[in-house]
Amino acid sequence: MSITRRNVLLGASAVAALAPIAARAETSEVAIGVIYPFSGASAQIGVDAQKAFETAAEIINNKYDFDLPLARTEGLPGLGGAKVKLVFADHQADPQKGRAEAERLITQDKVCAIVGTYQSAVAVTVSQICERYQIPFISADNSSPSLHRRGLKFYFRAAPHDEMFSAAMFDFFDAMKKKGTKIETLALFHEDTIFGTDSSNAQLKLAADRGYKVVADIKYRANSPSLTAEVQQIKAANADVLMPSSYTTDAILLVKTMAELGYKPKNIVAQDAGFAEKATYDAVGDKLEGVISRGSFSLDLAQKRPMVGLINEMYRAKSGKDFNDYSSRQFMGLIVMADAINRAKSTDGDKIREALVATDMPGEQTIMPWRRVKFDEMGQNNFADPVLLQYSAKTFVTIFPEQAAVSEAIWPMNS
Repeated sequence: MSITRRNVLLGASAVAALAPIAARAETSEVAIGVIYPFSGASAQIGVDAQKAFETAAEIINNKYDFDLPLARTEGLPGLGGAKVKLVFADHQADPQKGRAEAERLITQDKVCAIVGTYQSAVAVTVSQICERYQIPFISADNSSPSLHRRGLKFYFRAAPHDEMFSAAMFDFFDAMKKKGTKIETLALFHEDTIFGTDSSNAQLKLAADRGYKVVADIKYRANSPSLTAEVQQIKAANADVLMPSSYTTDAILLVKTMAELGYKPKNIVAQDAGFAEKATYDAVGDKLEGVISRGSFSLDLAQKRPMVGLINEMYRAKSGKDFNDYSSRQFMGLIVMADAINRAKSTDGDKIREALVATDMPGEQTIMPWRRVKFDEMGQNNFADPVLLQYSAKTFVTIFPEQAAVSEAIWPMNS
């Protein structure tokens, strides 16, 4: 068959007609990597995180009458309604496994962004890989202050870090002292990864600045089989406040060991982590009446912002539990990232980064008690106001700061 000019034109127009369809097909889904521990001692964190991310994706991909970015549209309007597709990876709480999984998500699964990671030590390696490939990374729930101070351009954190959390604790101590409460001595108890050491450093500095005496500063090996010697030291110090920075298995062991050795702290003000986890309260909650933990989320907020309660119901239907300090930050991590991708109108890393830099989300359009989400030049949101929560009658209530509090603090605990 001879090729006429008409055949060539028909062929060209057919290709032209197919081109937009091909382009649309490429952006019908936007792949975002989610990297968490799904096996090992922290596996439950990963399971709960997956449900939080799936809840956020459901809201983004469908229509809901929530005052939340992307809730009232289907998918990402900036990319023609493309749906968010989550690609999960298991870092097993191992920084090197995290590094390898981040690389796999980027090179094989072609994700345009990554959200993670629970353990701050894993966030160090994952964020380095993202930086190398120029893929935006949102540190959803990592609290180590040093993470955003490494000069990385693709690192962002919407939630508070431990210097912000610790400052809230010391603001609370100062407020209690003004009311006549005796708080003079502190005992720090922290695990030996970047989370615990950064937390202890922040607390030591604040104690010195605010005039509190640290009578014990005990560093222990994470996932230690025994904490007997360490608890004996804490008991001997007999501080006004015990301030632990421990993940779940360590927190449970700490509380059990204190009970075995007959040590009842006057007060515990914890750096979240294991002291925010349902597993800890299922195991030793009877010994934790009155414990205080810092947080960045409070379900009490639903009283002022009904949307928070409705979204929590969606999460509970998937996970069987309420949002906590971690799952709420994970949920917001995906919302913030998807909002930036939508405004970038692109899956290009540099363009998403530019959109993240330009983020300015009012606090009322989140599920958190934050003033807003706006990143500084290091990728940190300094408007993420922490809260202090007290465990009482099997639930957490907000006791600080005053504008967020729904209850007065019980002090001392067990009183």
